[in-house]
Amino acid sequence: MNIQDIIAKKRDGNKLNKEEIKYFVSEYTNGNITDYQAAALVMAIYINGMDKEETTNLTLEMAGSGDVLDLSCISKNVVDKHSTGGVGDKITLILMPIIASLGIPVAKMSGRGLGFTGGTIDKLESIPGYNTELSEEDFIKSVKNIGISVIGQTKNLAPADKKLYALRDTINCVGSMPLIASSIMSKKIAAGANKIVLDVTVGSGAFMKNKEDAIKLSNMMKDIGTLANRETVCVLTNMDEPVGYAVGNTLEIIEVVNCLRGNIPDDIKEIITTIGSYIIKLSGKNDDLEENKKMILENIKNGKAFNKFLELVQNQGGDIEYLNDVEKLEKAKYILPVISEKEGFVESLNAEKIGIASVYLGAGRMKKEDDIDKAVGIVVNKKISDKVVKGDILAYVHANDEEKAKEAVRRIKDTYVISDKEVEKEKTILGVI
Repeated sequence: MNIQDIIAKKRDGNKLNKEEIKYFVSEYTNGNITDYQAAALVMAIYINGMDKEETTNLTLEMAGSGDVLDLSCISKNVVDKHSTGGVGDKITLILMPIIASLGIPVAKMSGRGLGFTGGTIDKLESIPGYNTELSEEDFIKSVKNIGISVIGQTKNLAPADKKLYALRDTINCVGSMPLIASSIMSKKIAAGANKIVLDVTVGSGAFMKNKEDAIKLSNMMKDIGTLANRETVCVLTNMDEPVGYAVGNTLEIIEVVNCLRGNIPDDIKEIITTIGSYIIKLSGKNDDLEENKKMILENIKNGKAFNKFLELVQNQGGDIEYLNDVEKLEKAKYILPVISEKEGFVESLNAEKIGIASVYLGAGRMKKEDDIDKAVGIVVNKKISDKVVKGDILAYVHANDEEKAKEAVRRIKDTYVISDKEVEKEKTILGVI
């Protein structure tokens, strides 16, 4: 067996068997298959797809390519939450401290930015001192001690996925449904949770552009969860515009702090209460979803959620003074307004274009080795259905390069479509599977 034959087989649209998938995952993880050979196979998968059996085999091989954590020492039921990615998606950072504040253990491994979408770990690293690279032992110890830990994927956890995840980004093969499903589920299986709630994003700022594809992906991940004995719930959320208002690492941390202090945009409130209610249910704490939503909002109101976030950050070496006073966080050199030249209502705000503009400013990666400028990004001021008059500020561009700032202003202005007629607000929650 050799990688050239496997590439050729998938290039020609044929099905890979379990042994071929196992060979690829093992040899790529061990460094015996080069990045350019893996890229050829990933591109062939992107073009020709994989069936359910291939996708499941790829998932299980990637999950088994390193350590598989046993979290039974923490709780009988450990629930993990994961998003398929989006623009301005800071839901994990808001929701996980809330869940932990309710006495439900949170053992969360998150990823870095991929394509035009942001990464939870990049955002956390905007907090000075925060350590995202705990050992598996310290990770579990933190959850036992304070009820929560959020770290990056450890080197020994699904290392095949970690390599493929970065590779997919650099060759523009992020949006493959089998690769998304196997990447997400391999990490969830290896990370040790026995219950999984997935935020499946849908729209211009997501990898699934329409509801039909999102349902297909959800069913694919639920099937994998069933085969791996992991109860899985998928919540479909709207990503036609950014989540909340901030896009960019430090800017999103500021919005996280504001939300945990009770200043929550409507879309974020709906997402965290819906996803959170299922996490609480799967944990075995309470089956009543409406009651669970009330519990979430109560722990924001009484300050327990924000205090748990401070405890998480402090426990992992972060300086909480930056959270108690977000004005201390690093700021971009240039902050330019995007001014409306029309009057009317915001008809559309393409989240993908906003994400691409933020990457252009330096908030994301063009290549896997790129550094991120944590201070830059975009703060949206007007969203879909909002009324606009001429001269209103649609958004603010935060940049450290003046020419890039001006170009980003032009791009964002073009992203807004303003209609003469009143526009109906889109639904935030599109379904639960």
